[in-house]
Amino acid sequence: MAEGFLLAVLLAASTVRGAVPRVLAALGGLFSERAGVVDIGLEGKMLVSAFAAAATAAVTGSAWVGLGAGIAASVLVALVHGFACITHRGNQVVSGMALNITMSGLTVVLGYAWFHEGGQTPLLGPGARFPPLQLPGVARVAHVPLVGLVYGEVLSGQNVLVYLAALAVPAVAWVVYRTRFGLRLRAVGESPGAVDTAGVSVSATRYRALVVSGVLCGLAGAYLSIAQHASFIRDMSAGKGYLALAALIFGQWRPGPTVAACLLFAFADAVQTRLQGTPLPLVGVVPVQLIQAIPYLLTVGLLAGFVGRAVAPRAIGVPYVKER
Repeated sequence: MAEGFLLAVLLAASTVRGAVPRVLAALGGLFSERAGVVDIGLEGKMLVSAFAAAATAAVTGSAWVGLGAGIAASVLVALVHGFACITHRGNQVVSGMALNITMSGLTVVLGYAWFHEGGQTPLLGPGARFPPLQLPGVARVAHVPLVGLVYGEVLSGQNVLVYLAALAVPAVAWVVYRTRFGLRLRAVGESPGAVDTAGVSVSATRYRALVVSGVLCGLAGAYLSIAQHASFIRDMSAGKGYLALAALIFGQWRPGPTVAACLLFAFADAVQTRLQGTPLPLVGVVPVQLIQAIPYLLTVGLLAGFVGRAVAPRAIGVPYVKER
């Protein structure tokens, strides 16, 4: 019983840590896609942010400066995406995929050129990465059965970006559903012509949505390299941007269900890590490749079962041409 509860707590802690980049990226995609811009470039924005954050933190020795650099790099990529598909009305999927491919190669090339460590950045020292934070009262509740373990392992001991991601969930829901910007955002994604007629700039609203997406993806990428890990490694986003997009579709472009899908994917990832090399009853040791495929199989299964029921914003992927 005790061992089972300990395993559940450890899985919960691993799920929380693994869900953070997915949640932040999915919330960023929520803004851009609600505004009618397909944001398949979430992966590229996370990757360039992870590299910029780790490279800057390695040079300056400051995690906060690295975080700022990661956010700036992600916003810049988001603006490039906007320039291609909003200003010049290009294909949004092609633009996003082009940015993903470009960032995958560019980060490695710059890593080779600047640090000469095989495309990676140097290991970050204590001041150059975000350490885990101990919440007050951990020692006092440590002896309390069950509660002490959950409080000490799941709620406490996380870094500042984990708590920031937790605060971002209600903040994003409030902005999208309770503010004028959120109302315009949703209206632009549904009926840009009506919004334009009312005197609101469709292009400006979409650009603002992409900037917000860049900020949140910047936080997600920086988390990977200067919080969860201590350096940048090649393609360290490892498809999390695509999984965030899948969670966004599964969640029907709503904050709550999207976050729940991200937690589900992170839990599947934590389970596959725990199961690697572990013999299962009646089966034995399952090949590592099959275990590692669990999150992706889950994604395909969920999308195959629910994507037909998801209703995207009506104007998503359609460049807006102002009537004259």
